[in-house]
Amino acid sequence: MAETEREAMEYDVVIVGAGPAGLSAAIRLKQLDADIQVVVLEKGSEVGAHILSGAVLDTSGLDVLIPDWKAKGAPVKVAVKKDNFFMLGEGGSMRIPNFLLPPLMSNHGKYIVSMGNVCRWMAEQAEEMGVEIFPGMACSELVYGDNDEVKGVVAGEFGKEADGSHGPNYEPGMELLGKYVFLSEGVRGSLSKEVIAKYDLAAGADVPKFGLGMKEIWDIDPDKHREGTVTHTLGWPLGWKNGGGSFVYHLDNNQIYVGYIVDLSYKNPHLNPYMEFQRFKHHPMMADLLKGGKRVAYGARAVTKGGFQSIPKSAFPGGALLGCSAGLVNLPRIKGNHNAMHSGKAAAEAAFDAIGAGRAGDTLDAYDAELRSGPVSRDLKPVRNVAPMNGRWGMLAGLALGGFDMWFQSIFKFSLFGTLKHGKSDAEATGKAADYPVITYPKPDGTLSFDRLTNVSFSATNHEENQPCHLHLADPSIPINVNLPQFDEPAQRYCPAGVYEVIREEGKDPRFVINFQNCVHCKTCDIKDPSQNITWTTPQGGDGPNYPNM
Repeated sequence: MAETEREAMEYDVVIVGAGPAGLSAAIRLKQLDADIQVVVLEKGSEVGAHILSGAVLDTSGLDVLIPDWKAKGAPVKVAVKKDNFFMLGEGGSMRIPNFLLPPLMSNHGKYIVSMGNVCRWMAEQAEEMGVEIFPGMACSELVYGDNDEVKGVVAGEFGKEADGSHGPNYEPGMELLGKYVFLSEGVRGSLSKEVIAKYDLAAGADVPKFGLGMKEIWDIDPDKHREGTVTHTLGWPLGWKNGGGSFVYHLDNNQIYVGYIVDLSYKNPHLNPYMEFQRFKHHPMMADLLKGGKRVAYGARAVTKGGFQSIPKSAFPGGALLGCSAGLVNLPRIKGNHNAMHSGKAAAEAAFDAIGAGRAGDTLDAYDAELRSGPVSRDLKPVRNVAPMNGRWGMLAGLALGGFDMWFQSIFKFSLFGTLKHGKSDAEATGKAADYPVITYPKPDGTLSFDRLTNVSFSATNHEENQPCHLHLADPSIPINVNLPQFDEPAQRYCPAGVYEVIREEGKDPRFVINFQNCVHCKTCDIKDPSQNITWTTPQGGDGPNYPNM
Protein backbone atom coordinates (compact mmCIF):
# COMPACT_ATOMS: atom_id res chain seq x y z
CA MET A 1 0.00 0.00 0.00
CA ALA A 2 1.34 3.44 -0.90
CA GLU A 3 2.35 5.68 1.97
CA THR A 4 -0.41 8.12 2.91
CA GLU A 5 0.41 11.73 2.08
CA ARG A 6 -0.52 14.21 4.79
CA GLU A 7 -0.29 17.93 5.29
CA ALA A 8 1.88 19.04 8.18
CA MET A 9 1.58 21.85 10.72
CA GLU A 10 4.51 22.91 12.90
CA TYR A 11 4.39 24.05 16.52
CA ASP A 12 6.89 24.52 19.30
CA VAL A 13 5.18 21.96 21.54
CA VAL A 14 2.55 19.35 20.63
CA ILE A 15 0.54 17.97 23.55
CA VAL A 16 -1.49 14.76 23.30
CA GLY A 17 -4.38 14.72 25.76
CA ALA A 18 -6.40 17.54 27.35
CA GLY A 19 -6.31 16.18 30.89
CA PRO A 20 -4.89 18.01 33.91
CA ALA A 21 -1.29 17.22 32.93
CA GLY A 22 -1.51 18.29 29.29
CA LEU A 23 -3.51 21.45 30.03
CA SER A 24 -1.14 22.42 32.85
CA ALA A 25 1.80 22.12 30.46
CA ALA A 26 0.03 24.25 27.85
CA ILE A 27 -0.87 26.96 30.37
CA ARG A 28 2.63 27.06 31.86
CA LEU A 29 4.25 27.36 28.43
CA LYS A 30 2.08 30.37 27.62
CA GLN A 31 2.83 31.91 31.02
CA LEU A 32 6.53 31.66 30.23
CA ASP A 33 6.24 32.98 26.66
CA ALA A 34 3.01 34.27 25.16
CA ASP A 35 4.44 33.78 21.66
CA ILE A 36 5.33 30.11 22.02
CA GLN A 37 3.19 27.95 19.73
CA VAL A 38 1.31 25.22 21.58
CA VAL A 39 -1.36 22.79 20.39
CA VAL A 40 -3.37 20.32 22.50
CA LEU A 41 -5.01 17.34 20.79
CA GLU A 42 -7.88 15.57 22.58
CA LYS A 43 -9.46 12.31 21.39
CA GLY A 44 -12.74 12.95 23.23
CA SER A 45 -15.62 14.74 21.54
CA GLU A 46 -14.95 17.68 23.86
CA VAL A 47 -12.50 18.47 26.63
CA GLY A 48 -13.61 16.48 29.66
CA ALA A 49 -15.55 13.85 27.72
CA HIS A 50 -13.02 11.14 28.59
CA ILE A 51 -12.02 12.43 32.04
CA LEU A 52 -13.02 10.17 34.92
CA SER A 53 -11.62 10.62 38.40
CA GLY A 54 -12.85 10.28 42.00
CA ALA A 55 -12.15 13.06 42.81
CA VAL A 56 -10.97 14.76 45.95
CA LEU A 57 -8.56 17.37 44.64
CA ASP A 58 -5.38 18.39 46.41
CA THR A 59 -5.03 21.91 45.00
CA SER A 60 -1.24 22.07 45.41
CA GLY A 61 -0.73 21.76 41.66
CA LEU A 62 -3.41 24.32 40.85
CA ASP A 63 -2.08 26.69 43.51
CA VAL A 64 1.32 26.99 41.82
CA LEU A 65 -0.06 27.00 38.28
CA ILE A 66 -2.96 29.45 38.65
CA PRO A 67 -2.71 30.98 42.16
CA ASP A 68 -5.88 33.05 41.66
CA TRP A 69 -8.01 30.08 40.54
CA LYS A 70 -10.79 31.00 42.98
CA ALA A 71 -11.11 34.52 41.57
CA LYS A 72 -11.12 33.08 38.05
CA GLY A 73 -14.14 30.92 38.81
CA ALA A 74 -12.60 27.44 38.90
CA PRO A 75 -15.25 24.75 39.51
CA VAL A 76 -13.51 23.86 42.79
CA LYS A 77 -16.06 24.80 45.44
CA VAL A 78 -17.11 21.86 47.65
CA ALA A 79 -14.61 21.78 50.51
CA VAL A 80 -14.19 18.54 52.46
CA LYS A 81 -15.94 18.91 55.82
CA LYS A 82 -15.89 15.35 57.15
CA ASP A 83 -13.45 12.51 56.48
CA ASN A 84 -14.48 8.90 57.25
CA PHE A 85 -12.66 5.60 56.90
CA PHE A 86 -14.51 2.30 57.48
CA MET A 87 -13.66 -1.38 57.50
CA LEU A 88 -16.67 -3.35 56.26
CA GLY A 89 -18.00 -6.78 57.03
CA GLU A 90 -20.93 -8.22 55.12
CA GLY A 91 -23.50 -6.86 57.55
CA GLY A 92 -21.71 -4.16 59.50
CA SER A 93 -18.90 -1.66 59.67
CA MET A 94 -16.19 -0.34 61.97
CA ARG A 95 -14.87 3.19 61.67
CA ILE A 96 -11.13 3.71 61.93
CA PRO A 97 -10.47 6.84 64.04
CA ASN A 98 -8.87 9.62 62.05
CA PHE A 99 -6.06 10.08 64.59
CA LEU A 100 -4.73 6.63 63.68
CA LEU A 101 -4.24 7.62 60.04
CA PRO A 102 -0.99 9.25 58.91
CA PRO A 103 -1.35 13.04 58.40
CA LEU A 104 -0.82 12.70 54.64
CA MET A 105 -4.11 10.74 54.46
CA SER A 106 -6.19 13.67 55.68
CA ASN A 107 -8.61 15.19 53.16
CA HIS A 108 -9.28 18.40 55.09
CA GLY A 109 -8.36 21.42 53.00
CA LYS A 110 -9.13 19.43 49.84
CA TYR A 111 -12.12 19.75 47.48
CA ILE A 112 -14.65 17.35 45.98
CA VAL A 113 -14.68 18.09 42.25
CA SER A 114 -15.62 16.86 38.82
CA MET A 115 -12.23 16.67 37.10
CA GLY A 116 -14.04 16.72 33.77
CA ASN A 117 -15.39 20.16 34.65
CA VAL A 118 -12.03 21.28 36.07
CA CYS A 119 -10.41 20.33 32.75
CA ARG A 120 -13.10 22.19 30.79
CA TRP A 121 -12.32 25.30 32.85
CA MET A 122 -8.55 24.82 32.43
CA ALA A 123 -9.07 24.55 28.67
CA GLU A 124 -10.86 27.90 28.72
CA GLN A 125 -7.91 29.46 30.56
CA ALA A 126 -5.48 27.95 28.05
CA GLU A 127 -7.45 29.14 25.01
CA GLU A 128 -7.62 32.67 26.40
CA MET A 129 -3.82 32.59 26.49
CA GLY A 130 -3.62 31.50 22.84
CA VAL A 131 -3.30 27.72 23.13
CA GLU A 132 -4.92 25.88 20.22
CA ILE A 133 -7.07 22.98 21.46
CA PHE A 134 -8.58 20.48 19.02
CA PRO A 135 -11.08 18.00 20.52
CA GLY A 136 -12.22 14.98 18.51
CA MET A 137 -8.66 14.53 17.22
CA ALA A 138 -7.34 11.09 18.10
CA CYS A 139 -3.58 10.73 17.72
CA SER A 140 -3.12 7.40 15.97
CA GLU A 141 0.60 7.40 15.14
CA LEU A 142 3.89 8.90 16.18
CA VAL A 143 6.10 10.64 13.62
CA TYR A 144 9.82 10.04 13.98
CA GLY A 145 12.67 12.26 12.80
CA ASP A 146 15.97 11.53 11.10
CA ASN A 147 17.68 10.79 14.42
CA ASP A 148 14.92 8.42 15.54
CA GLU A 149 13.48 11.09 17.83
CA VAL A 150 9.74 11.73 18.22
CA LYS A 151 8.98 14.82 16.18
CA GLY A 152 5.19 14.75 15.97
CA VAL A 153 1.94 12.81 15.76
CA VAL A 154 -0.66 11.89 13.17
CA ALA A 155 -4.07 13.20 14.25
CA GLY A 156 -7.55 13.34 12.77
CA GLU A 157 -7.55 10.29 10.52
CA PHE A 158 -11.18 9.43 9.71
CA GLY A 159 -13.17 7.21 7.38
CA LYS A 160 -11.39 3.87 7.47
CA GLU A 161 -13.56 0.85 6.73
CA ALA A 162 -13.80 -2.08 9.13
CA ASP A 163 -11.13 -3.98 7.15
CA GLY A 164 -8.72 -1.03 7.36
CA SER A 165 -9.24 0.15 3.79
CA HIS A 166 -9.99 3.76 2.94
CA GLY A 167 -13.72 4.44 2.69
CA PRO A 168 -15.37 6.98 0.36
CA ASN A 169 -15.14 9.72 3.01
CA TYR A 170 -11.59 8.92 4.09
CA GLU A 171 -9.56 11.79 5.54
CA PRO A 172 -5.84 11.07 6.05
CA GLY A 173 -5.43 13.41 9.01
CA MET A 174 -2.49 15.72 9.54
CA GLU A 175 1.00 15.56 10.91
CA LEU A 176 1.34 17.88 13.90
CA LEU A 177 5.06 18.46 14.35
CA GLY A 178 6.83 20.03 17.31
CA LYS A 179 10.22 20.69 18.78
CA TYR A 180 8.90 18.56 21.66
CA VAL A 181 5.90 16.24 21.99
CA PHE A 182 4.24 15.71 25.37
CA LEU A 183 2.23 12.52 25.88
CA SER A 184 -0.46 13.05 28.51
CA GLU A 185 -2.80 10.28 27.41
CA GLY A 186 -3.73 8.98 30.84
CA VAL A 187 -3.25 5.38 31.94
CA ARG A 188 -1.73 2.94 29.42
CA GLY A 189 -1.98 5.24 26.42
CA SER A 190 -1.08 3.56 23.16
CA LEU A 191 1.54 6.14 22.12
CA SER A 192 3.06 6.16 25.59
CA LYS A 193 3.25 2.38 25.54
CA GLU A 194 5.05 2.59 22.19
CA VAL A 195 7.72 5.04 23.34
CA ILE A 196 8.29 3.19 26.63
CA ALA A 197 9.06 0.06 24.61
CA LYS A 198 10.99 1.80 21.82
CA TYR A 199 13.36 3.70 24.11
CA ASP A 200 13.38 1.08 26.91
CA LEU A 201 12.23 3.74 29.37
CA ALA A 202 11.15 1.17 31.97
CA ALA A 203 14.59 -0.46 32.16
CA GLY A 204 15.38 0.92 35.59
CA ALA A 205 11.86 0.83 37.00
CA ASP A 206 9.78 -1.76 38.82
CA VAL A 207 6.81 -3.33 37.01
CA PRO A 208 3.83 -0.99 36.60
CA LYS A 209 0.77 -1.84 38.69
CA PHE A 210 -2.85 -0.88 38.16
CA GLY A 211 -6.34 -0.90 39.57
CA LEU A 212 -9.73 -0.69 37.85
CA GLY A 213 -11.81 2.23 39.06
CA MET A 214 -15.57 2.28 38.45
CA LYS A 215 -17.80 5.21 39.31
CA GLU A 216 -21.45 6.19 39.35
CA ILE A 217 -23.08 9.56 39.99
CA TRP A 218 -26.27 9.38 42.07
CA ASP A 219 -29.00 11.87 42.92
CA ILE A 220 -29.98 10.98 46.48
CA ASP A 221 -32.64 11.89 49.02
CA PRO A 222 -31.82 15.44 50.26
CA ASP A 223 -32.35 14.28 53.87
CA LYS A 224 -29.39 11.88 53.46
CA HIS A 225 -27.10 14.28 51.67
CA ARG A 226 -24.13 15.66 53.62
CA GLU A 227 -22.23 18.08 51.38
CA GLY A 228 -18.47 17.83 51.81
CA THR A 229 -18.46 14.34 53.38
CA VAL A 230 -15.77 11.94 52.17
CA THR A 231 -15.95 8.22 52.97
CA HIS A 232 -13.54 5.41 52.06
CA THR A 233 -13.98 1.72 52.87
CA LEU A 234 -11.96 -1.49 52.81
CA GLY A 235 -13.04 -5.10 53.29
CA TRP A 236 -16.36 -6.45 52.09
CA PRO A 237 -17.15 -7.50 49.40
CA LEU A 238 -13.59 -8.02 48.13
CA GLY A 239 -12.41 -9.35 51.46
CA TRP A 240 -8.81 -9.14 52.65
CA LYS A 241 -7.02 -11.25 50.05
CA ASN A 242 -7.77 -8.88 47.17
CA GLY A 243 -6.73 -5.23 47.13
CA GLY A 244 -9.25 -2.48 46.62
CA GLY A 245 -11.98 -0.45 48.25
CA SER A 246 -14.67 2.15 47.79
CA PHE A 247 -15.10 5.89 47.80
CA VAL A 248 -18.28 7.87 48.46
CA TYR A 249 -18.10 11.64 48.03
CA HIS A 250 -20.98 14.05 48.77
CA LEU A 251 -20.75 16.97 46.34
CA ASP A 252 -23.36 19.71 45.94
CA ASN A 253 -26.91 19.59 44.51
CA ASN A 254 -27.81 16.42 46.48
CA GLN A 255 -25.43 14.36 44.38
CA ILE A 256 -22.83 11.82 45.41
CA TYR A 257 -20.01 10.02 43.65
CA VAL A 258 -20.02 6.29 44.40
CA GLY A 259 -16.94 4.40 43.24
CA TYR A 260 -15.03 1.19 43.67
CA ILE A 261 -11.39 0.37 42.85
CA VAL A 262 -10.24 -3.22 42.40
CA ASP A 263 -6.50 -3.84 42.29
CA LEU A 264 -5.76 -5.73 39.06
CA SER A 265 -3.22 -7.92 40.85
CA TYR A 266 -6.02 -10.30 41.89
CA LYS A 267 -5.29 -13.99 41.34
CA ASN A 268 -8.70 -15.63 40.95
CA PRO A 269 -9.61 -15.31 37.24
CA HIS A 270 -13.27 -15.88 38.13
CA LEU A 271 -13.40 -12.55 39.98
CA ASN A 272 -15.57 -9.91 38.31
CA PRO A 273 -14.56 -6.38 39.39
CA TYR A 274 -17.75 -4.81 38.04
CA MET A 275 -19.93 -7.20 40.01
CA GLU A 276 -17.90 -6.55 43.17
CA PHE A 277 -18.78 -2.88 42.73
CA GLN A 278 -22.46 -3.66 42.24
CA ARG A 279 -22.49 -5.97 45.26
CA PHE A 280 -20.87 -3.26 47.42
CA LYS A 281 -23.92 -1.04 46.99
CA HIS A 282 -26.03 -3.67 48.77
CA HIS A 283 -24.08 -3.28 52.00
CA PRO A 284 -26.56 -1.96 54.62
CA MET A 285 -24.60 1.31 54.97
CA MET A 286 -24.78 1.93 51.22
CA ALA A 287 -28.26 0.54 50.62
CA ASP A 288 -29.67 2.96 53.18
CA LEU A 289 -27.83 5.92 51.63
CA LEU A 290 -28.94 5.11 48.07
CA LYS A 291 -32.55 4.13 48.86
CA GLY A 292 -34.89 6.48 47.01
CA GLY A 293 -32.02 7.77 44.88
CA LYS A 294 -31.29 7.53 41.18
CA ARG A 295 -28.09 6.64 39.30
CA VAL A 296 -27.48 9.26 36.59
CA ALA A 297 -24.04 8.38 35.14
CA TYR A 298 -21.49 5.55 34.99
CA GLY A 299 -17.91 5.18 33.85
CA ALA A 300 -14.70 3.22 34.38
CA ARG A 301 -10.98 3.58 33.85
CA ALA A 302 -7.75 1.99 34.94
CA VAL A 303 -5.74 3.67 37.71
CA THR A 304 -1.97 3.55 38.12
CA LYS A 305 -0.85 2.23 41.50
CA GLY A 306 2.80 1.30 41.05
CA GLY A 307 3.97 4.50 42.69
CA PHE A 308 7.45 5.97 42.85
CA GLN A 309 9.44 2.82 42.04
CA SER A 310 7.36 2.11 38.92
CA ILE A 311 7.87 5.49 37.24
CA PRO A 312 9.72 4.90 33.95
CA LYS A 313 12.25 7.36 32.65
CA SER A 314 9.83 10.12 31.73
CA ALA A 315 11.85 11.97 29.10
CA PHE A 316 12.75 10.50 25.73
CA PRO A 317 14.24 11.87 22.50
CA GLY A 318 11.81 14.56 21.41
CA GLY A 319 9.31 14.39 24.22
CA ALA A 320 8.07 13.53 27.69
CA LEU A 321 5.52 11.41 29.56
CA LEU A 322 3.18 13.45 31.77
CA GLY A 323 0.69 12.57 34.51
CA CYS A 324 -0.80 9.10 34.45
CA SER A 325 1.24 8.28 31.33
CA ALA A 326 4.16 8.22 33.76
CA GLY A 327 2.13 6.67 36.62
CA LEU A 328 1.99 9.45 39.23
CA VAL A 329 -1.03 8.42 41.35
CA ASN A 330 -0.60 8.31 45.13
CA LEU A 331 -2.36 5.01 45.92
CA PRO A 332 -3.25 5.38 49.62
CA ARG A 333 -4.40 8.98 49.09
CA ILE A 334 -6.28 7.96 45.89
CA LYS A 335 -5.01 11.14 44.30
CA GLY A 336 -3.04 11.89 41.14
CA ASN A 337 -4.49 15.06 39.64
CA HIS A 338 -2.21 17.33 41.66
CA ASN A 339 0.85 15.36 40.53
CA ALA A 340 -0.39 15.50 36.94
CA MET A 341 -0.46 19.29 37.19
CA HIS A 342 3.00 19.41 38.79
CA SER A 343 4.37 17.20 36.01
CA GLY A 344 2.83 19.35 33.29
CA LYS A 345 4.33 22.47 34.83
CA ALA A 346 7.77 20.83 35.14
CA ALA A 347 7.74 19.54 31.55
CA ALA A 348 6.74 22.97 30.25
CA GLU A 349 9.60 24.65 32.10
CA ALA A 350 12.13 22.12 30.81
CA ALA A 351 10.90 22.54 27.22
CA PHE A 352 10.88 26.34 27.51
CA ASP A 353 14.51 26.36 28.68
CA ALA A 354 15.50 23.95 25.89
CA ILE A 355 13.76 25.93 23.15
CA GLY A 356 15.28 29.15 24.50
CA ALA A 357 18.70 27.53 24.19
CA GLY A 358 18.01 26.64 20.55
CA ARG A 359 17.47 22.94 21.22
CA ALA A 360 14.83 20.63 19.73
CA GLY A 361 14.19 16.89 19.60
CA ASP A 362 16.62 15.98 22.37
CA THR A 363 15.89 14.38 25.76
CA LEU A 364 14.58 16.73 28.45
CA ASP A 365 16.64 15.25 31.28
CA ALA A 366 15.86 18.27 33.47
CA TYR A 367 12.18 17.24 33.47
CA ASP A 368 12.89 13.67 34.55
CA ALA A 369 15.19 14.95 37.30
CA GLU A 370 12.55 17.38 38.58
CA LEU A 371 9.95 14.60 38.63
CA ARG A 372 12.23 12.52 40.88
CA SER A 373 13.27 15.31 43.25
CA GLY A 374 10.44 17.87 43.28
CA PRO A 375 6.87 17.89 44.66
CA VAL A 376 5.86 14.69 42.85
CA SER A 377 8.70 12.77 44.45
CA ARG A 378 7.94 14.25 47.87
CA ASP A 379 4.34 13.08 47.52
CA LEU A 380 5.05 9.56 46.24
CA LYS A 381 8.16 8.47 48.15
CA PRO A 382 6.55 8.23 51.61
CA VAL A 383 3.82 5.88 50.31
CA ARG A 384 5.95 3.77 47.99
CA ASN A 385 5.73 0.59 50.08
CA VAL A 386 1.95 0.48 50.56
CA ALA A 387 1.14 -1.32 47.30
CA PRO A 388 3.96 -3.90 47.61
CA MET A 389 2.91 -4.60 51.21
CA ASN A 390 -0.69 -5.16 50.17
CA GLY A 391 0.51 -7.46 47.39
CA ARG A 392 2.78 -9.53 49.65
CA TRP A 393 0.79 -9.80 52.86
CA GLY A 394 -2.81 -9.00 51.92
CA MET A 395 -4.92 -5.95 52.68
CA LEU A 396 -5.22 -6.39 56.46
CA ALA A 397 -1.50 -6.89 57.21
CA GLY A 398 -0.64 -4.47 54.41
CA LEU A 399 -2.88 -1.84 56.00
CA ALA A 400 -1.15 -2.19 59.36
CA LEU A 401 2.40 -2.28 57.98
CA GLY A 402 1.70 0.42 55.42
CA GLY A 403 0.23 2.67 58.10
CA PHE A 404 3.29 2.12 60.30
CA ASP A 405 5.64 2.83 57.39
CA MET A 406 3.84 6.06 56.47
CA TRP A 407 3.81 7.24 60.10
CA PHE A 408 7.51 6.38 60.50
CA GLN A 409 8.46 8.28 57.36
CA SER A 410 6.32 11.25 58.43
CA ILE A 411 8.40 11.48 61.61
CA PHE A 412 11.88 10.22 60.66
CA LYS A 413 11.93 10.90 56.90
CA PHE A 414 13.14 7.42 55.92
CA SER A 415 11.70 3.89 55.77
CA LEU A 416 12.87 0.89 57.75
CA PHE A 417 11.79 -1.24 54.78
CA GLY A 418 13.77 0.65 52.15
CA THR A 419 11.95 0.38 48.83
CA LEU A 420 10.01 -2.84 48.35
CA LYS A 421 9.48 -4.47 44.95
CA HIS A 422 6.08 -5.25 43.46
CA GLY A 423 6.97 -8.65 42.04
CA LYS A 424 4.73 -9.89 39.24
CA SER A 425 2.85 -7.76 36.75
CA ASP A 426 -0.94 -7.77 37.03
CA ALA A 427 -1.20 -10.05 34.00
CA GLU A 428 1.31 -12.51 35.48
CA ALA A 429 -0.53 -12.51 38.80
CA THR A 430 -3.60 -14.12 37.23
CA GLY A 431 -3.95 -17.72 38.41
CA LYS A 432 -5.28 -20.76 36.57
CA ALA A 433 -9.05 -21.19 36.65
CA ALA A 434 -8.83 -24.74 37.98
CA ASP A 435 -6.96 -23.56 41.08
CA TYR A 436 -9.62 -21.09 42.25
CA PRO A 437 -13.31 -21.31 43.13
CA VAL A 438 -15.95 -19.96 40.78
CA ILE A 439 -17.60 -16.86 42.26
CA THR A 440 -21.39 -16.66 41.98
CA TYR A 441 -22.66 -13.09 42.04
CA PRO A 442 -26.23 -12.02 42.87
CA LYS A 443 -28.24 -10.84 39.90
CA PRO A 444 -28.45 -7.03 39.78
CA ASP A 445 -31.79 -5.81 41.07
CA GLY A 446 -32.13 -2.82 38.72
CA THR A 447 -32.54 -0.44 41.67
CA LEU A 448 -29.23 -0.41 43.53
CA SER A 449 -27.25 -2.61 41.16
CA PHE A 450 -27.30 -2.82 37.38
CA ASP A 451 -26.09 -5.09 34.60
CA ARG A 452 -23.07 -3.88 32.65
CA LEU A 453 -24.77 -3.03 29.37
CA THR A 454 -27.47 -0.99 31.09
CA ASN A 455 -24.82 0.95 32.99
CA VAL A 456 -22.71 1.50 29.86
CA SER A 457 -25.71 3.31 28.36
CA PHE A 458 -25.26 5.85 31.19
CA SER A 459 -21.73 6.63 29.97
CA ALA A 460 -23.07 7.97 26.64
CA THR A 461 -20.53 5.77 24.85
CA ASN A 462 -20.67 5.70 21.07
CA HIS A 463 -18.37 4.37 18.36
CA GLU A 464 -18.87 4.52 14.63
CA GLU A 465 -19.41 0.83 13.88
CA ASN A 466 -17.92 0.79 10.37
CA GLN A 467 -14.32 1.40 11.45
CA PRO A 468 -11.48 -0.96 12.32
CA CYS A 469 -11.73 -2.50 15.77
CA HIS A 470 -9.40 -0.53 18.04
CA LEU A 471 -8.79 -3.58 20.28
CA HIS A 472 -6.06 -5.59 18.56
CA LEU A 473 -5.33 -9.27 19.18
CA ALA A 474 -1.71 -10.22 18.53
CA ASP A 475 -2.90 -13.80 17.98
CA PRO A 476 -6.66 -14.23 17.38
CA SER A 477 -6.48 -17.90 18.40
CA ILE A 478 -5.28 -17.26 21.97
CA PRO A 479 -8.63 -16.33 23.60
CA ILE A 480 -10.20 -19.70 22.74
CA ASN A 481 -7.13 -21.96 22.56
CA VAL A 482 -5.20 -20.63 25.58
CA ASN A 483 -7.18 -18.23 27.77
CA LEU A 484 -10.42 -20.21 27.77
CA PRO A 485 -9.04 -23.60 28.91
CA GLN A 486 -6.44 -22.14 31.28
CA PHE A 487 -8.14 -19.05 32.71
CA ASP A 488 -11.82 -19.42 31.70
CA GLU A 489 -11.13 -16.38 29.46
CA PRO A 490 -11.21 -13.65 32.14
CA ALA A 491 -11.85 -10.90 29.55
CA GLN A 492 -15.51 -11.88 29.93
CA ARG A 493 -15.33 -10.59 33.51
CA TYR A 494 -12.55 -8.03 33.95
CA CYS A 495 -13.97 -5.68 31.29
CA PRO A 496 -16.38 -3.24 33.03
CA ALA A 497 -18.26 -2.57 29.78
CA GLY A 498 -19.07 -6.05 28.47
CA VAL A 499 -16.82 -5.70 25.42
CA TYR A 500 -15.62 -9.31 25.38
CA GLU A 501 -17.80 -12.40 25.07
CA VAL A 502 -17.31 -16.11 24.54
CA ILE A 503 -20.25 -17.30 22.43
CA ARG A 504 -21.22 -20.94 22.74
CA GLU A 505 -23.69 -22.35 20.22
CA GLU A 506 -24.86 -25.94 20.12
CA GLY A 507 -22.80 -28.04 17.75
CA LYS A 508 -20.23 -25.29 17.18
CA ASP A 509 -16.86 -24.40 18.65
CA PRO A 510 -16.80 -21.43 21.09
CA ARG A 511 -16.23 -18.01 19.49
CA PHE A 512 -14.51 -14.96 20.97
CA VAL A 513 -16.44 -11.77 20.17
CA ILE A 514 -15.24 -8.18 20.64
CA ASN A 515 -18.07 -5.64 20.99
CA PHE A 516 -15.77 -2.64 20.64
CA GLN A 517 -18.74 -0.27 20.43
CA ASN A 518 -19.19 -0.70 24.20
CA CYS A 519 -15.61 0.27 25.08
CA VAL A 520 -15.29 3.04 27.68
CA HIS A 521 -11.52 3.31 27.10
CA CYS A 522 -10.54 2.03 30.55
CA LYS A 523 -7.57 -0.01 29.12
CA THR A 524 -8.05 -2.88 31.60
CA CYS A 525 -7.83 -5.47 28.81
CA ASP A 526 -4.41 -4.15 27.77
CA ILE A 527 -3.25 -4.60 31.37
CA LYS A 528 -4.91 -7.72 32.78
CA ASP A 529 -5.07 -10.15 29.84
CA PRO A 530 -2.96 -13.07 31.16
CA SER A 531 -1.47 -13.75 27.72
CA GLN A 532 -0.82 -10.03 27.07
CA ASN A 533 -2.49 -10.56 23.73
CA ILE A 534 -4.68 -7.42 23.64
CA THR A 535 -3.45 -3.97 22.66
CA TRP A 536 -5.77 -1.00 23.15
CA THR A 537 -5.38 1.70 20.49
CA THR A 538 -7.29 4.90 19.82
CA PRO A 539 -10.49 4.61 17.80
CA GLN A 540 -11.69 7.34 15.48
CA GLY A 541 -11.57 10.80 17.07
CA GLY A 542 -14.59 11.81 19.11
CA ASP A 543 -15.65 8.22 19.72
CA GLY A 544 -15.97 6.65 23.15
CA PRO A 545 -17.68 7.86 26.31
CA ASN A 546 -19.11 11.32 26.74
CA TYR A 547 -18.91 11.72 30.49
CA PRO A 548 -20.98 14.44 32.17
CA ASN A 549 -19.53 15.89 35.38
CA MET A 550 -17.17 12.96 35.99
